[in-house]
Amino acid sequence: MFPELVTGSDREALRFGDTALTYRELARRTGQVAGNLAGRARVAVWATPTIETCVAVVGALVAGVPVVPVNPKIGERELTHILTDSAPDLLLAAPDADLPAALAALPRLPVLIEAQDSPLAAPAAEPDGETPAFIVYTSGTTGPPKGVVLPRRAVTSNLDALAEVWEWTADDVLVHGLPLFHVHGLIVGVVGPLRRGGTLHHLGRFSSEAAGAALAGDGTMMFGVPTMYHRLALDCADNAQLAAQIGDARLLVSGSAALPATDHQRLAESTGQRVVERYGMTETLMNCSVHASGDRRPGAVGPPLPGVDLRLVDDAGAPVSNTIGEIEVRGPNLFLGYLNRPDATAQVLRDGWFRTGDMALRDADGYVRIVGRRATDLIKSGGYKIGAGEIENALLEHPGVEEVAVTGEPDDDLGERIVAWVVPSGAAPSADELADHVARLLSPHKRPRVVRFLESLPRNDMGKIVKRALGG
Repeated sequence: MFPELVTGSDREALRFGDTALTYRELARRTGQVAGNLAGRARVAVWATPTIETCVAVVGALVAGVPVVPVNPKIGERELTHILTDSAPDLLLAAPDADLPAALAALPRLPVLIEAQDSPLAAPAAEPDGETPAFIVYTSGTTGPPKGVVLPRRAVTSNLDALAEVWEWTADDVLVHGLPLFHVHGLIVGVVGPLRRGGTLHHLGRFSSEAAGAALAGDGTMMFGVPTMYHRLALDCADNAQLAAQIGDARLLVSGSAALPATDHQRLAESTGQRVVERYGMTETLMNCSVHASGDRRPGAVGPPLPGVDLRLVDDAGAPVSNTIGEIEVRGPNLFLGYLNRPDATAQVLRDGWFRTGDMALRDADGYVRIVGRRATDLIKSGGYKIGAGEIENALLEHPGVEEVAVTGEPDDDLGERIVAWVVPSGAAPSADELADHVARLLSPHKRPRVVRFLESLPRNDMGKIVKRALGG
């Protein structure tokens, strides 16, 4: 999984603020962690955005012990559920980590990064590809979070496919400020650069200024979520020096939610950079991505990754084309199942295909365009299937709209009516003005029938809008 740890070179592997480790130093630290994990069934990692978290995770992976990353901002009830469900043998955390009382009974292994005189550990035999690498808990929508069991072959095959389409090499320095308890920030954002033999420069906490300074230095790539790129787009428009710094990047990648077309355009105009979008899920890792050398067009997440099969199906599971369908995928990137939940696993698998619950269109050239989640973003109104994302992008083109979410709600006549939840950029435009704006850009049947104004939209830790909190 980590070839550069075997050679133990002096290339920089990790940088968090003023703290950095070379591959030689990382091999020694992770070797010590791995030596303390022999015989463990699984371990929890208190996943603060620190270099200790990275050492803990890599050490467990070297030992072949599955990692349960834990969000350090997690609530008491969810934490208790995760501990009970996953039953970790041990907790790995930074020595100074402030831990909640719920973790008091779990044996703790402090993760040290101070200089050690121990020699490089002899390379351990690589575990079988079906060995679990991570158990990542999803956000619970209709019940407690489920533990997604990801095998080592899913991690390695997916990272290698991303390396191919992003032209990702050991010469790249990845910059990001993402949390380290989920797929985006931890697996792609930490394991990814270490598998390539490159460098991760973690910002600790994202800011436009910190990202610009890192990319003006030796940074070549940046990962972010739409809220980060939205802030960056606004800041770059007002700061020519920042725009030039961001423009120096080899690759800007956005994920975890759709990046609005308005932010694509703003960044392109100020920096000359066009953002690459990709699409994935905890259960599948990454499924699609625009290639580094491909057409970077707003609203599209590119073709399926090498090795990933993707199809669109109707409500009965029959493949469709030239219309909206649910995305199903299969390939080496798939999870093993939900921990302790064979019933839930069976519900999302159909003849080897994983049912994502995401709705999309597929262009003639194979590019996939996500229109939203089946549960919250596919609106059936007046006999039409309407994707909420298309309406959201149209509304964001109105100067009076700062942020927006579109949902459907029951309607006796239409089946569902389109509802727009709008954060205005100043004085709120009228509902009729916004409805006419959508009708003019798209079509009359896609105009919002109801407009509700808010001061802010509810979001989760990844910056995704939580539509069920809106009543949609």
